[in-house]
Amino acid sequence: MALITGEKPFNPDTLATDVVGIAADVGRHDSGFHHHQKAQLLFAPKGCMTLAFEQQECVLPPTRAAWIPPNTVHRAHMYNVVAYRSIYFSPELYQALLETHPQLANVHIVSVNELLRALIERMAFWQWSVTSHDQHTLLALFWQELTQAPVQDLHLPSPQDPRLQTWWQTIKTKQALPSSLKEMAKSIGASEKTITRIFQRDTGMSYQEWRQQWRLLSAIEHLSIGKSVAATASLLEFSSDSAFISFFKQHTGETPKQYAG
Repeated sequence: MALITGEKPFNPDTLATDVVGIAADVGRHDSGFHHHQKAQLLFAPKGCMTLAFEQQECVLPPTRAAWIPPNTVHRAHMYNVVAYRSIYFSPELYQALLETHPQLANVHIVSVNELLRALIERMAFWQWSVTSHDQHTLLALFWQELTQAPVQDLHLPSPQDPRLQTWWQTIKTKQALPSSLKEMAKSIGASEKTITRIFQRDTGMSYQEWRQQWRLLSAIEHLSIGKSVAATASLLEFSSDSAFISFFKQHTGETPKQYAG
């Protein structure tokens, strides 16, 4: 186990141990795009982070964990004070697991129940000298909970068309609510029909569906760092708190307060 800071470099691939756990508390941190040979389970029991991949972004609130297969290029951006837990698994262990759990070949976000949370916490603080024999029972329970955990759709596909790159970078930098299709098409200098076609091709969503998914992920980020329902509803330009609560429950099955825990 290592207690690290956002400034301290750490490379899990330099360690030969099958399971490597680390823990940290960081204020703001941007890992930059990187990859490692080990598979990774990433969890933030406090605060919120976003994960960027080559063609999509995900949000990771305290109730969710991210599974990242080996050699997957990704970037973690952490906000405020984040209690960070990361567990890395050797390529050999990962390959053995794929035989019985093929879903681990893909990135996915899973719901974290109390048992899985406790297992992650325990494993993040394992000493790196612990033997595979000592890890066996807890690892078996961990894999059972992870592979049975409900998968959550907390990703936002990134538009790839060059005509949208300046617009997309502005949205990400300013965290500004994307404008309506009509206003967006005007700012890009393209027709609404063209924008609609681009989004359907690049993201598999209409622009309105994509914009609603952006609002949902942004809402989860705001709630996870302690913003109130009223403040979040206002920031995301909902007509009322009740309209925001209805929107949130429709997409997650929970009210904002229930979701934030």
